[in-house]
Amino acid sequence: MLDTTKSTPLTRFAWLSVAAAILTIALKTVAYLLTGSVGLLSDALESIVNLVGALIALAMLTIAARPPDEDHAYGHSKAEYFSSGVEGMLILVAAVSIGVTAVPRIITPRPLEQIGLGLAISVAASFVNLFVSIVLARAGKKYHSITLESDAQHLMTDVWTSAGVLVGVGAVAITGWERLDPIVAILVAGNIVWSGVRIMRKSAFGLMDTALSAEERNRIQKVLETYIKRGIQYHALRTRQSAARKFVSLHVLVPGMWTVHQSHQLLENIEADIRNVLPGVTVFTHLESLDDPSSWDDINLDRKEI
Repeated sequence: MLDTTKSTPLTRFAWLSVAAAILTIALKTVAYLLTGSVGLLSDALESIVNLVGALIALAMLTIAARPPDEDHAYGHSKAEYFSSGVEGMLILVAAVSIGVTAVPRIITPRPLEQIGLGLAISVAASFVNLFVSIVLARAGKKYHSITLESDAQHLMTDVWTSAGVLVGVGAVAITGWERLDPIVAILVAGNIVWSGVRIMRKSAFGLMDTALSAEERNRIQKVLETYIKRGIQYHALRTRQSAARKFVSLHVLVPGMWTVHQSHQLLENIEADIRNVLPGVTVFTHLESLDDPSSWDDINLDRKEI
């Protein structure tokens, strides 16, 4: 069954992201209204995307926390990939919106007002995003949640976006060249596009049942090597990552003279050792006889025709 003790607290992090998005939208909107900066407007628009993404993350984490049922025997953890995929698309939408807003300002520049106060408010919003991004990144790594990792990356992108905008607005204040503001906004949009594509790519890999990392597979193989020394064989080792959940399956070959009890105890030991090196992993083992030639016919994903 799905370990709900790990899934339940994740919604609390999503609520934190929602609160941060609402606060930063308010702050950045005030900063834009005070200055008239299209760069600060682009920053505020991205925060709206942050809010939508946080709400979607909250919904998907709630679904992912549900235990397995008759229609979803392996749990609902893959719902997290929908959240990160949608968030990646929203980032791209924000980038397009920024570009549409910035281009007319390059053609027809507009003077900025109350730059000092506007920048101070924007800096405050950036610190909120930085704090929440760090919290979400740590939680995502701890709970192996792609939703929280994507949200953290999105917020960190927002931090760098804000930094770029602040540089642009500050440069306008120093040089008086008003076109710097929309130019920086377009550069920010380019950075956002890269972030969105990266998040969507990671989501696609997750939906394609990507194997566990090389380091994690190496841990499993080291465990199995200890059993090979005892005369046991294995094959058809397969792994996959499903958001916060990990799955491992393999066929274990034992001498044909072994009793059912003896063989079962071996499988229990192997599964326990794998869970010890990969906490929370779900392990499936299939018992076969070393003495039966047909045991070697199912090394591939689909069993060979005999």
